[in-house]
Amino acid sequence: MLEALKVIILGIVEGITEWLPISSTGHLILVEEFVKLKMSDDFMSMFNVVIQLGAILAVVVIYFHKLNPFSRTKTDKQKKLTLQLWVKVIVAAVPAAIIGLLFDDFLDEHLMNYVVVAIMLILYGVIFIVVEKRNEHVKPAVRRLSDLTVPMALLIGGFQVLALIPGTSRSGATIIGGLLIGASRAVAAEFTFFLAIPVMFGASLLKIIKFGFHFTGMEGFLLLLGCAVSFGVSIFAIRFLMQYIKGHDFKVFGYYRIVLGIIVLLYFGMSTLFA
Repeated sequence: MLEALKVIILGIVEGITEWLPISSTGHLILVEEFVKLKMSDDFMSMFNVVIQLGAILAVVVIYFHKLNPFSRTKTDKQKKLTLQLWVKVIVAAVPAAIIGLLFDDFLDEHLMNYVVVAIMLILYGVIFIVVEKRNEHVKPAVRRLSDLTVPMALLIGGFQVLALIPGTSRSGATIIGGLLIGASRAVAAEFTFFLAIPVMFGASLLKIIKFGFHFTGMEGFLLLLGCAVSFGVSIFAIRFLMQYIKGHDFKVFGYYRIVLGIIVLLYFGMSTLFA
């Protein structure tokens, strides 16, 4: 029961932080200092990625109609636009897929540490504030998903590559990319959600293959529980973010990231100093 409670807490953290541009990795490494599962390091590395499957499912459920090119209620033009959206999503997913496959082990071994995570939290927090201040008096040129061109999508996909560095935030990097090319906050956020489907599914599959499909009964249960909690919380997080940005910008998330980055540096720095 205690392990299940820990998984519920981790699932809640994942469900909230995966979609808000505040870095799920940064939050999970901090929470795991106080909520440690009695599992191997290899399992935990896989667990933290695979519970994202629940978060992906939340996107599919919320946006099923918008993402479904075969809906009977859509006109031929709408179906065509939906297929075009999928093309853009797949094109944008390619850069991170290639770099992730080539450097997954290197990134886990050399960059998965609190210093890198904290620096990325602070750096992208500053970037969010700077970009939003720059955009204060600029009207977005891309106000609909259909306005996104394939080159624009590929550029956003390039920003997603930056999110392979722990602490960056996949949603944070792609939203910044969207804002910089002139997309509205709503378009940048929605395209980020859709881009997560192939990217996070692929990352989860890769981790499962590397770990192996031989789970114990307890490991399988914890994975399913984590995914279920992440799914439920993600539904609320996605709806909250889309409602929030109707009347606000992303600067508050920038300030939050800076504060969290400082906390991570201080906590782990002090722990290392007095270890």
